[in-house]
Amino acid sequence: MLQTLKNRDYRYLWLGQAVSHLGDQFHLVALPWLVLALTGDPLQLGLVLAMAGLPRAVLMLVGGAVADRISPRLLMLGADLVRLAITVLIVVAVAADQVQLWMVYALAIAFGTISGFFLPAAEATLPRVLREEELAGGNSLMMIADQAAQFFGPALAGTVIALMARGQVGQSGTMTGIAVAFGVDAFTFAVGAVTLWRMRPLKGFGSEHHPLHDVAEGLRFVWRHDSIRIMVIIIALANFLLTGPLLVGLPVLASTRFSEGAAAFGMILSGYALGNLIGMGIAGSTRPSTRVIGWVGVAIFPLLGIVYSTLALAGSTWVSVLVMVIGGVANGYLAITVITMLQRMSPRHLVGRVMALLMLSMYGLAPVSQVVAGAILQLSVTWLFLGAAIGLLVPGVLALRHRTMWDFTPVTGSGPIQEGDAERVAVAG
Repeated sequence: MLQTLKNRDYRYLWLGQAVSHLGDQFHLVALPWLVLALTGDPLQLGLVLAMAGLPRAVLMLVGGAVADRISPRLLMLGADLVRLAITVLIVVAVAADQVQLWMVYALAIAFGTISGFFLPAAEATLPRVLREEELAGGNSLMMIADQAAQFFGPALAGTVIALMARGQVGQSGTMTGIAVAFGVDAFTFAVGAVTLWRMRPLKGFGSEHHPLHDVAEGLRFVWRHDSIRIMVIIIALANFLLTGPLLVGLPVLASTRFSEGAAAFGMILSGYALGNLIGMGIAGSTRPSTRVIGWVGVAIFPLLGIVYSTLALAGSTWVSVLVMVIGGVANGYLAITVITMLQRMSPRHLVGRVMALLMLSMYGLAPVSQVVAGAILQLSVTWLFLGAAIGLLVPGVLALRHRTMWDFTPVTGSGPIQEGDAERVAVAG
């Protein structure tokens, strides 16, 4: 697994994204705390997060097609620079106590739009810098860095906000902490941009067709492949049930039930990240059979249901942290396996679009999930998590009925780009 770090371009990519992932976690804590500080309304929080998720979902497929057509490195670099500028503006507004709710909505929409291009570009970059046999290790290191950031980042961000609020009158301390958290996020975008700039130019596949034709080509490939089609449906349903409670419900749960407040929110997210980190480490260092992967895929959904049921009734921060660690182990193991398999079996010129569809299945229904979660929270935080736990039985049953979907067979022309593919390469970046 560590051998992949000998690859210069991968090393720069990994370093930049590892730092940037840490900043993402500061953003993840600062944004909901800013909304709650301004409004105290969980429905507004759900709407803000939905405004980020909607453009991301709409543009994800187009972003995948663009990532296949031109250099994904250039897409990532441009995205980091734009997000750096936007985040600096938010830092200034929050620090000067001039931030207004419409600015938060604008921030969410802008970040969601940019993510629609950045996420598929990031997933399409890895097969272009690593050999096929290096993909599992490369994916594991990349996602381990992400989960390590999720482990340390939320707790650090929550602690910063909580410490700034101590001894301060009104919201001034909280706003100072939120400004610092966004400032850390801005710095990490700068680091990510520098490392992407240092990478050698990556070439993209040209196309004589309209981008929407390229999107349709990717959709046809996925729809005709039974395993991927079923997986996309199951993942979309599961993420609809998981996303709203996780991103909207947890901040409200922490702020209303646990005395630690923002720090509790950060610790719970960090526990989930620790579990993912362990699961991804196991997946990156083993080669499980498709039978084992299939049963893990079946078991993860009732397991996550148990996790959410426990959160619904938990009266302690540490109980919540513990169950999130358990759920994270299964989720992390499965995530690495799915992404690596899809990268291996996808045709080279379709990798960006296939990964975009995977991202769409993960994020597409997130805006709806977040709005629904915000509405349910008007009634009860307990029933939000219990309802999600019961709903997770549905993807569990589907996964049980279709265990053969884990038996991926690579198609002709799949795998990472090799030197001999230059005849299809048209654009450098």
